[in-house]
Amino acid sequence: MFQGFTEKASDFLWGVRFNNYRDWFLEHKAEYLREVQTPLKELGMEVFDALMECYPESDLELHVSRIYRDARRLHDKGPYKDHLWFSIRPEGTDHWTRRPVFWFELRPEGYGYGMGIYEAKPVTMALFRKELDRKSPELLKLLNRLDSQTELVLDAPEYKRPKGTAEPPLDKWYNRKGLNLSCERGWDEIIGSRAIVDELNRAYRFLMPFHQYVMDLCIRSELNYEG
Repeated sequence: MFQGFTEKASDFLWGVRFNNYRDWFLEHKAEYLREVQTPLKELGMEVFDALMECYPESDLELHVSRIYRDARRLHDKGPYKDHLWFSIRPEGTDHWTRRPVFWFELRPEGYGYGMGIYEAKPVTMALFRKELDRKSPELLKLLNRLDSQTELVLDAPEYKRPKGTAEPPLDKWYNRKGLNLSCERGWDEIIGSRAIVDELNRAYRFLMPFHQYVMDLCIRSELNYEG
């Protein structure tokens, strides 16, 4: 059972950032397994199981990142990642980066969590703008619900050349390249205890209706494009 991350997890990740080479990692591998990998997997499994209990019909799976970088993508960054994460993403699809995922990330400076699309297709965002233009009642209800809280913020990048305009409060959604809602925090008491389990469970359940809407949006946009 997950019991929290200790400050040793942060110390290890700082160590990787400034000592990103094989000899240092091998010397500290036991620390990595004990302080980072094991609790990250425990947290991911516990949160995933709780989400599936609430939404058993959802075709989602848990993925926990590995610390080893892809050798094809090192780009002089060293062989190890200094931040690790888990994602709860669509099951059995090769293009999960184009679908909404729940995520949690642990970094030397702190942690973050939320829901978003890593690589939103332009056709998906075009359909999203059409939904805004026609003031889809379902979408407006979801966006009003999101605006009712301050924990999760919209942080997707915007187009340099605007695609159009919308009246407040919809304007902040209109020219986004993607859809990502996140909460970013420094190292605190929550991450060091089981409180983070409750925090993630609460956030993911709150985001699930928007997740389901965006999933449907992705599928509809791609079907229309391919058709």
